[in-house]
Amino acid sequence: MADRVTVIGWDGSPLTATARSALGAATLVAGAAHHLALPEVPPAAERVRLGSVALAARRIAGHRGTAVVLADGDPGFFGVVRTLRNPEFGLEVEVVPAVSPVATAFARAGMPWDDAQVVVAHRRTLRRAVNVCRAHAKVAVLTSPGAGPAELGLLLDGVHRTFVICEELGTEREQITVLTSDKAADRIWRNPNVVIVIGPAAASGDSGWLAGRDPAAGPRGWALPTEAYGHSSTAGGPPAPGEGETELLRAAQLARLGPRVGDLVWDIGCGNGAFATDAARSGAAVIAVDRTVEACARTDFAARRFGVQLQIVRGEAPHILEDLPEPDVVRVGGGGAAVVSAVADRRPQRIVTHAATRDDAELVGRDLTEHGYQVECALLQSVELDTRTWTEKERSVAFLLSGVLPDRAP
Repeated sequence: MADRVTVIGWDGSPLTATARSALGAATLVAGAAHHLALPEVPPAAERVRLGSVALAARRIAGHRGTAVVLADGDPGFFGVVRTLRNPEFGLEVEVVPAVSPVATAFARAGMPWDDAQVVVAHRRTLRRAVNVCRAHAKVAVLTSPGAGPAELGLLLDGVHRTFVICEELGTEREQITVLTSDKAADRIWRNPNVVIVIGPAAASGDSGWLAGRDPAAGPRGWALPTEAYGHSSTAGGPPAPGEGETELLRAAQLARLGPRVGDLVWDIGCGNGAFATDAARSGAAVIAVDRTVEACARTDFAARRFGVQLQIVRGEAPHILEDLPEPDVVRVGGGGAAVVSAVADRRPQRIVTHAATRDDAELVGRDLTEHGYQVECALLQSVELDTRTWTEKERSVAFLLSGVLPDRAP
């Protein structure tokens, strides 16, 4: 086992005295090609090109001497430290950090970043990184080959974003480019790079108390009364919930779907936008679909009222769904069995819908079962009482159906 392992972050600045001392005593140095070319690397030291960090860690674990690992930026921030500290390697690690590429990128852009989301995009996580960019107004994306600015721009089709693309930060070839997301695929970009993705609602107001999105933004609670979502003068009149929809039904639908950061939610038949807005408040990306201009206007108003990012698509389901990106979870608020069947063909992890009659519920349930979903159905009855006289004001009954795809759970 190596006598000592020091991880040194490098951001293009001259190395600190501590870093130079550790590097000068190293008998093994691991890093990328530009790290191994640094003049401070001892000529006699064994050099390991850092491709797979796990393979390098095994080499270091078997080395008798002093090892140094060089990494860009802060190696403890989405860096090599996590892998090196894996118990299977048995390494004791000291870290000499540098400025992270995310901090450098925002500094080059002249923007604060305590209100930003930070994600890493690999080929396997690209879709989830894009969903975060859909859902949030300020996101920093640490890219990789095959999951760079061009791929981000292509997958954000239909969603307007501004990209600040920072190539080869800290090197002589550093370059900062600002363009709209639809233009990102027109060029070839150099790695490594950081992409700052800015949405239309991004603003730099008073600083909060928590990095990222402030969970206290907006009112406390979910599935609020319909009146809380406001109304649009353009739509003409107060908001109208979807057919058969109540606050309690909406709460149950949210609980069954469990939208979360990185998910893409479809809300088909979005009505007044209450469900779509609640799902977006959870941090998920949401595409709200409805066939009427009025519903789309109400949904847009609700989203603006709560300060969330939504993509609103007007069209008739199921045909309008063909060109939408793949969903993780779907609520079908309108359209019946035909729309549920078309959604099930796309294989989302979870689907929820409701029916007014048992016959309709059985039809939808059979279709979901035939598509391979595990189906649950509950009869929800809610009675609103006038607490002054404790008499019944309004009664609502609906069949709540949910389907879970076993091979994609949880």
